[in-house]
Amino acid sequence: MASPLTRFLVKVFAWLPLAFAAWYFAAPVLLWPVKLLLELVARVEFADIVRAVEQNAATFTFVTLLKPGDVTGKAAELVVDVDGLLYSFGLPLFAALVIAARTARWGRVLALGYAVMLPFIAFGVFADFLKDVAIGAGPLVASQTGFVAWQREVIAFSYQIGALILPTIVPTVAWLLTHRAFLERMRAT
Repeated sequence: MASPLTRFLVKVFAWLPLAFAAWYFAAPVLLWPVKLLLELVARVEFADIVRAVEQNAATFTFVTLLKPGDVTGKAAELVVDVDGLLYSFGLPLFAALVIAARTARWGRVLALGYAVMLPFIAFGVFADFLKDVAIGAGPLVASQTGFVAWQREVIAFSYQIGALILPTIVPTVAWLLTHRAFLERMRAT
């Protein structure tokens, strides 16, 4: 007979493909609140760089006020696309964990976890955008942003945190915090 932990892990891995499929197809709707957060941050803190934030499916497009290089006599603006799926894959991970645990009020827990993860997803997307304009777009564009060396270092660090750490750590911590009783029962057996 398999241990409770083994049975739980099998359930999690069984739910993951379904959760990822649902997340992939629902991403435009699930990420719409992220767009609102991105617009708010752009309007309040980066109005001198970002003119608009648009969403097409799971891709966020930052329309900037930056000029993409030597465009003498031509009107041009730099547009940066960021794939929101890269920063939101923790959503299906959290969903698979919650559903596999079979706890009461799982819908409420899913909604709470979703709400907790939204700002972290927005953080990752915005850090990716800033990395592109302050570091990746070249010195001509980077000079227009006004970021100094230490700010570019913070942007690079934020990008790494937002891309590599937060998408897996935040859903895991959210699940651990919302399933303490489940974990205690699992430990007792």
